[in-house]
Amino acid sequence: MHIPVLRQEVIEALSPESGQNFIDGTCGAAGHTLAILEKISPAGRMICFDWDGEALARAKEIIAAKDVKLLARVIFINDSYANLTAAVSQERFGEVQGILLDLGLSSGQLETSGRGFSFQKDEALDMRYSLSQELTAREILNHWSQEEIGRILKEYGEEPFARKIAEGIIKNRKVRSILKTTELVAIIASVIPRQFQHGRLNFATRTFQALRLAVNDELGNLQRFLPQAMDVLAEGGRLAVISFHSLEDRIVKNFFRERAQNGAAVILTKKPIIAGEAELARNPRSRSAKLRAIKKL
Repeated sequence: MHIPVLRQEVIEALSPESGQNFIDGTCGAAGHTLAILEKISPAGRMICFDWDGEALARAKEIIAAKDVKLLARVIFINDSYANLTAAVSQERFGEVQGILLDLGLSSGQLETSGRGFSFQKDEALDMRYSLSQELTAREILNHWSQEEIGRILKEYGEEPFARKIAEGIIKNRKVRSILKTTELVAIIASVIPRQFQHGRLNFATRTFQALRLAVNDELGNLQRFLPQAMDVLAEGGRLAVISFHSLEDRIVKNFFRERAQNGAAVILTKKPIIAGEAELARNPRSRSAKLRAIKKL
């Protein structure tokens, strides 16, 4: 079951009220969406983005199961949140009082998508959110140069053994193509010293994370999204972003600081909000979540 991260903290940061319009940039399993819809009832509306068409279909089912009447108040858009401005304009959505962006993977994507997001499952190395994209993790691993693979593992995964892993990938693909998650995990295990394979993070975490970020251009999309979100927000509107990666959090922090220094906004979270002990016990995946929020002036 999908558990929305920092659910109550998101509601407090966005402060949704009855009749307002909101946007969920990453609808996922609709956990946050439903929480916001409850607050903006009975007349408030939402736009829900998700690049993953399967995830969006599940979100519709989940919302309908809660209350089928809610579907009339939600506009579902199967596209990247990076195309926010065009979608809001096309839908003639009106004033927007709040926007949420949760950059984490949903439980469904990890456990049932079959696209190779999890190193704990034997699946094809795909990692695309949208199946209409051309680039896959398989393409990167089997056709990109050793230098490029090493670069994304170091930059996006902050992987200390990036060079060794890249060398191992090149060596193995000369024998046969790397097609499955289990094959990639075996390569990583073969080059990382054994004493470094038993830390808090699984030794394959950083490599899988880096590949997912590269396949979906997640950092680029985030950079394109943030200024659009501030433009779309009405005066006094709020933007909240949950990140799970230090590079994502840095982009958000620097953008918020720049807008605050220019007098265009006020930062609502002096420090990022993180999960409390109760949530960590209930949902271990929340351990790396950081919530930042800003208010447009």
